[in-house]
Amino acid sequence: MAISAERRGDVAVVTIDRPERRNAIDVDHTTELADAVAAAVAERARVVVIAGTGGNFCAGADLSGVEDESFQTALRRLLLGVRDAPVPVIAAVEGAALGAGTQLAIACDLRVAAPDATFGIPAAKLGLMVDQWTAARLSRLAGEGPARAMLLAADVLSGEDAVRLGLAQRPGRVADAIAWAEAVAAVAPVTLAGHKLALNRNEPTVIDDADVAAAFRAAWSSSDLAEGKAAFRERRAPRFEGR
Repeated sequence: MAISAERRGDVAVVTIDRPERRNAIDVDHTTELADAVAAAVAERARVVVIAGTGGNFCAGADLSGVEDESFQTALRRLLLGVRDAPVPVIAAVEGAALGAGTQLAIACDLRVAAPDATFGIPAAKLGLMVDQWTAARLSRLAGEGPARAMLLAADVLSGEDAVRLGLAQRPGRVADAIAWAEAVAAVAPVTLAGHKLALNRNEPTVIDDADVAAAFRAAWSSSDLAEGKAAFRERRAPRFEGR
């Protein structure tokens, strides 16, 4: 299975295991990941850690398996499921956390980032667009300036930069994230659930602005997206025409 779950006492470790694709995910993997997190909560895990194998967290969407809006539907379910889980969810970020990988990481409550971690939203290099929730969440966690650089210039943040900016709360690797999760699991779970709920309620309600929604649909149906995917497959620079 590309998604595995392991129980370590009160901690559930959910792992993306597609090292040959740098843990890129398609609709099926996204759905499996959401189900694994939900199952961990149902089985009364007190903390969930999400990690990847082979030295990468998640290199984003597997473009060979992303052809229509079904991926965005599955991804939104995953991100909101992680955000709304009544237990803390920690992202253990090593290597690439790009595109959907960064989206998954920021949906988590806490992030541990290795020095070799890379956070980025390279959507503009492919002709894609992320949703309004992602833009808002990234701005709150990384800061408005870094978020604009990541979304408008496709800039990448290192793990060290992520810790410095507060996007990641601790430096370290998967083992460090699990150790932190074990410490968190030892404190009062009812308090944690309440604090997480309060923090989530402090966030502005996400409103799907009609203009942003129209821009999102336009990007995902554009000729530029088709060109971006073709260029990615052919390992060449894309030739975008803005349509």
